[in-house]
Amino acid sequence: MKAWAVTLFAVCVGVCKPLAAQPAAPAAPPLEYLGKPVRGIPVSQAVRVGRMLFISGMPPFGEAGRIAVGDFPVQMKQVMENLTGVLKSSGAGWDRVVKTTVYLTRFQDFAEMNRIYASYFPSGNYPARTTVVVSALPHPDFLLEIECEAALQ
Repeated sequence: MKAWAVTLFAVCVGVCKPLAAQPAAPAAPPLEYLGKPVRGIPVSQAVRVGRMLFISGMPPFGEAGRIAVGDFPVQMKQVMENLTGVLKSSGAGWDRVVKTTVYLTRFQDFAEMNRIYASYFPSGNYPARTTVVVSALPHPDFLLEIECEAALQ
């Protein structure tokens, strides 16, 4: 029994001491919350962590909170311009976007969404993307919502 305890102690000293001597892991980069909650909804417009920017799902609100009810091309362009504003305020552009998620409420808008979406990537370098058709979005007049992630320089 004593030999077993001595062996266990030797193994522990041989393994535990080198682990304890390792330098501490670097601190995680701080989170920076951008934008303020709108209309009482508990969400940040975007969150920056290190060199990554995560932009919340962007609705088609235009000037003064207006929505182009039933007009998909106008809503799509408004969402893309809203995202453009957040990207620019963070020092990025569409060329730094690595992933988008598009939520559509009508499948028939898919082709028009692709046409407008592609115009924001003139180089033809498109980010990874998921597109889903959902039964509804938080506001009954929303025809789409887009969220994205960008790698900052």
